[in-house]
Amino acid sequence: MSVEVRVPTLGESVTEATVATWFKKPGEAVAVDEMLCELETDKVTVEVPSPAAGTLAEIVAAEGETVGVDALLATLSEGEGAAPAPAPKAAAAEAPAAEGGESVDVMVPTLGESVTEATVSTWFKAVGDSVAQDEMLCELETDKVSVEVPAPASGTLTEILAAEGSTVDASAKLAVIGGAGEVAAAPAAAPAAAHVASSGKDVEHAPSAKKMMAETGVSADQVQGSGRDGRIMKEDVLKAVSAAAAPAPAATAPAPRAPVPADDAAREERVKMTRLRQTIAKRLKDSQNTAAMLTTYNEVDMTEVMALRSQYKDEFEKKHGVRLGFMSFFTKACCHALKEVPEVNAEIDGTDIVYKNFVHMGVAAGTPTGLVVPVIRDADSMSFADIEKAIAEKGRRARDGKLSMAEMQGGTFTLSNGGVYGSLMSSPILNPPQSGILGMHKIQDRPMAINGEVVIRPMMYLALSYDHRIVDGKGAVTFLVRVKEALEDPRRLLMDL
Repeated sequence: MSVEVRVPTLGESVTEATVATWFKKPGEAVAVDEMLCELETDKVTVEVPSPAAGTLAEIVAAEGETVGVDALLATLSEGEGAAPAPAPKAAAAEAPAAEGGESVDVMVPTLGESVTEATVSTWFKAVGDSVAQDEMLCELETDKVSVEVPAPASGTLTEILAAEGSTVDASAKLAVIGGAGEVAAAPAAAPAAAHVASSGKDVEHAPSAKKMMAETGVSADQVQGSGRDGRIMKEDVLKAVSAAAAPAPAATAPAPRAPVPADDAAREERVKMTRLRQTIAKRLKDSQNTAAMLTTYNEVDMTEVMALRSQYKDEFEKKHGVRLGFMSFFTKACCHALKEVPEVNAEIDGTDIVYKNFVHMGVAAGTPTGLVVPVIRDADSMSFADIEKAIAEKGRRARDGKLSMAEMQGGTFTLSNGGVYGSLMSSPILNPPQSGILGMHKIQDRPMAINGEVVIRPMMYLALSYDHRIVDGKGAVTFLVRVKEALEDPRRLLMDL
């Protein structure tokens, strides 16, 4: 029997990839979930595991070829020499359910480079539920991203081995899918998952919506679903939360577990920190403990940037298909200043200083689950349009929880725009091992003395936090002055002055 190996989902807006490396050759035996090949997109590297045990019969897409989503990469065949694996896994591509009462293991998927464990955050199915192939079974949380686990085959969920809240390693078994009608006794983990599947409706809500409902304390019956057959989407939950008269968690969350017989105890709520929030807390504290962090301030007159943006924004959007914002100006200005003050773009490695002759710009983004910093690689060589497109895409993927580990690693400098929330002044915290982060703030009209006259100008406070171990005060002030000069006279960016 032949099993097809196809290109997996590559991520939002990614439509093709290049076959980088084949780890197996035709005729070699492969085990289920063993890595067959590696694909490269313009954003991330994707490993393709074997969907079944057997023998690699044919490689259809050779190394170096460009393939689209769901394209055929190779075929597997069952036979002598095949690596031992559950038979239904190999038949999953053709059969509607796991056959013959045999079972298919649901394993932890590839979590990314250097990630060795994850926490089971949500089960979307309960023991005894029927599942279709590729239907979402559960969601895992790592230090950086959320990973959805699809069903490897159709059948019945007969066993859940990892309950919600448990930590699993990269090779752990999560559950078992059996053939039609086969339902094993639920282990202790099952009750924890049972409430997730019982939403009162016969449709499966979006995983991102379920995650947000769990975090905000909103129940499914409080949300009006806009998806097919009433399916609740993430946007529906956001509308329900914003429409609530009082904070949703306080209205729906259960009383705290601590048995304290005090009036305040009944009004408290105890929620376990997510792995992402724990990582944010640890990294920020480590940054304060490790770096000799200092902040210097300045202010910039945004008149010229705002005038330039107002003059060209319509033509810019018409030609490039993306809005012209302020972030591209700040990114360009920082890249320009980093060339003059390279220590702000460097990092300390032991007793060495590593200077980066490129700029991978981190752009801090707030999401419903916490702060993340996607990285725009080689921002110093990108145009205004390319920067705006990259920022828009990264921001959207961050809000949707679709960022990969690779997209949040390798930054050399960071921009943090607290102005979008109304912040007038702040001291941003370094994102280690980086040595600099620029805090942007609210643009506010203020009276300024210009050529002996008091005039009203749109002003913004800038804050540069830097590691004093590597960046001296002179370098930090010079960097901030160069950013100020470039923004107050944007033509300097075009002239490389």
